[in-house]
Amino acid sequence: MKKLSLLLSAVLLTVGLTGCAGEKSQSTGAKNEVEKAKKEIVVGATPVPHKEILEKAAEVLKKDGYTLTIKEFSDYQIPNTALAEKELDANFFQHVPFLNKSIEEKNLDLTYTVKVHIEPMGLYSKKIKDLKELKNGAEIAIPNDPTNGGRALRVLENAGLIKLKSGELVTKLDITENKKGLKITELDAPQLPRVLGDVDAAVINTNFAVEAGLNPTKDAIVIESKDSPYANILAVRKEDKDKDYIKALSKALTSQEVKKFIEEKYKGSIVPAF
Repeated sequence: MKKLSLLLSAVLLTVGLTGCAGEKSQSTGAKNEVEKAKKEIVVGATPVPHKEILEKAAEVLKKDGYTLTIKEFSDYQIPNTALAEKELDANFFQHVPFLNKSIEEKNLDLTYTVKVHIEPMGLYSKKIKDLKELKNGAEIAIPNDPTNGGRALRVLENAGLIKLKSGELVTKLDITENKKGLKITELDAPQLPRVLGDVDAAVINTNFAVEAGLNPTKDAIVIESKDSPYANILAVRKEDKDKDYIKALSKALTSQEVKKFIEEKYKGSIVPAF
């Protein structure tokens, strides 16, 4: 009887384990099927040029059976949080250093799949047409977020207006030489085109410049080199990087159709990074 009892217990245990394994396998299989069945991709983006580029990519995605829903943001801080909290499947608005800084500061489990385009940053003004006209003590506005602020300062340094310490994430406290005594004012990036009449000049991200009707190749007094390392990327959650719909979106954003669209629409003010 004792042996029979032990034998029955072993059989029941085996059946129980097999059942659990079967349930787990079915659960994993169901999850994979859901992922394969996902045909709507929700992406957060700033208006120009990111939303416009995504709208072109949507035409490519449609051929593969996917629909693209674009959620528009005018803020640089919200899209990464929204992505991490699964309100979005991906976002498209930022360059690599900005994403890395957000990951570090907010402990986000994000990464990126492809580099899509480069937006050369430029110095704009309504008061002067040439750097030689910039007076001592002139006020120059720059973005107030760390990565774009540092990048803007490098634009001013390359123009010969200031000198900075070495390093990627420099601030105005890292200015080592400022012969003209320029006043550097930090503001939210979207506000910069609107304050052009109040300051002597402003270093503006191309997306906000284009949105405000400025042409970087014609209107910028100084423009960042086209070999800038600040490529704009498609950001995703690490856990989703290899999913079919993310691969499809990445492929569409780096397609020949999108490349041609960028080259023809923006005529050199925004350039493909692929």
